[in-house]
Amino acid sequence: MSLKMTVRVIDTGFFKLDGGAMFGVVPKTLWQRLEEPDEDNLCTWAMRCLLVQTEHGRNILIDTGIGTKQSEKFFSHFKLHGQASLYSSLAMHGLTPYDITDVLLTHLHFDHVGGAVKHDVDGNPVLSFPNATYWCSDKQWEEATMPNPREQASFLLDNLLPLESSGQLKFIEAGPYDAQTRWFSNFNLLFAYGHTNGMILPYLMVDGKKVVYCADLIPSPSHIRIPYVMAYDMRPEQTLIEKAYFLERALAEEWILVFEHAKSVEAATVKRDERGRIVIDKVDTLDAFLGQDDIFA
Repeated sequence: MSLKMTVRVIDTGFFKLDGGAMFGVVPKTLWQRLEEPDEDNLCTWAMRCLLVQTEHGRNILIDTGIGTKQSEKFFSHFKLHGQASLYSSLAMHGLTPYDITDVLLTHLHFDHVGGAVKHDVDGNPVLSFPNATYWCSDKQWEEATMPNPREQASFLLDNLLPLESSGQLKFIEAGPYDAQTRWFSNFNLLFAYGHTNGMILPYLMVDGKKVVYCADLIPSPSHIRIPYVMAYDMRPEQTLIEKAYFLERALAEEWILVFEHAKSVEAATVKRDERGRIVIDKVDTLDAFLGQDDIFA
């Protein structure tokens, strides 16, 4: 039997990252046409999470944003701004942190997992969602806890150790990039290995429509062209392969792509242009694409 669900965007605010780092080998003369840098060469990016609610009362949060527990000096590097927060966005859907049953982490970079752990009134690290089971891929956990020197700064022990000691962390076996794993009815998982090892891309069936959360494989519509790969990617040649495969499927199966980091674009579909390239087609909010009512609120 098909499981009914709603899928909602959860906004957690904006941050800034270096434009060159976000586009790798692509020259600034090209990428600045897509994302306008400030005087420090920084571009604004969203930290857009997802909330999946099932008809049986499961409230699944996909990614958690950067959180609030790091130092003021740490946050100063990323110029956090915006009115939305993780908790305020959940409250808009009538939820408290105690209502979240599952937290699915696409990967463990600090801007995706930071909100999974917070500090209590005494400054001790505690889980932000005390009743939730936390999920990540086995390969991602291995890489995050034994990182290479280049990726080490993205994996913060403050985000990882409390998860490990909580007893609430479970692992999903990561499969090949060109396959998918069934998590439960209407909720499948894709995997990618170019950005970081074993990243999860949730693949949801909502009233016959296919919604795929792009995580950091394609962080924004500005990254839709195959060579536009972030310098943060550990295996950029693998990212090229994965993006090509992913976009061909997105085109053939009419996926609705949800962008985690796009400043102003929540979701889009793709088409093939007159030169044979896969490009952005329709852009809209996720609610507009799905036309859904909040039936479980």
